[in-house]
Formats: sequence, structure tokens, C-alpha cells
Amino acid sequence: MRDKAKKRKLDIETDSAGTISYHVGEKADRRTIFELKKHGISHDGRSRQVRREDFYEFDYILGMDGGHVDRLMELKPNDSNAKVKLFLNYSNKFNGDVPDPYYIDGFDKVYEMVVDGVEGLMEKID
Repeated sequence: MRDKAKKRKLDIETDSAGTISYHVGEKADRRTIFELKKHGISHDGRSRQVRREDFYEFDYILGMDGGHVDRLMELKPNDSNAKVKLFLNYSNKFNGDVPDPYYIDGFDKVYEMVVDGVEGLMEKID
């Protein structure tokens, strides 16, 4: 998303966080990094867990699957204006959940789904 926003000259802040603490502090899976590099995108981040402050700092908090959205809604403070949505709600070609590529070894397919969702989201906020 950062890559697409930069190319569109959009001044937006993005971040990525998990709903559980299992991988906190770890780098992205090597296959994710490989897929990003194939498309000229660098990644040097580390995972973190969603924080209460995120619901005040960000306008959109997107879950990759329905379980994530449910958990995010549980975490969302009542006075937050953040829009908690399913990521692929913004996609033009896909719907439903983004599968975890770790389990299906479909990093290229997930990349395609995420790019389409990002482009749909950009159209909404552009």
C-alpha cells in the first residue's frame, strides 16, 4: 500500500499489525519478501500487535478475514471513528477472506488479491 500511495502522491500513513501476539517482532516470511521483491517493493518491517491507539490514529482498520474483523470489532473502543472492514470489500475482483499464504503456499495469489484490494481502497480515498 505504501508503494501504491507513493506512486499516486497520496500523503497517507499505513501500518500493519496482527490481532494476536504470536509473531510480534518477527520479520515477514521469506516468501513474502521474495514476492514483494519480484514486484520491486522493499519490506523491512517487523510484526506488531494491534494497539488501542490504532483505533484513534487510523481512519481504516482492515482485517484480512472475517475472524480478524470480529476480533478488531471486539478491540475497537466505543468512541473510535475508525472504520473496521474486511479488506477485500475494497477489491474489484475478489471477495471474502484473503487466505493465509503460509498454509496454502500461494504467496503470488495473495499478492494479487492484496494489490487489487489496495487499488480499490485507493480509489475510495483518492
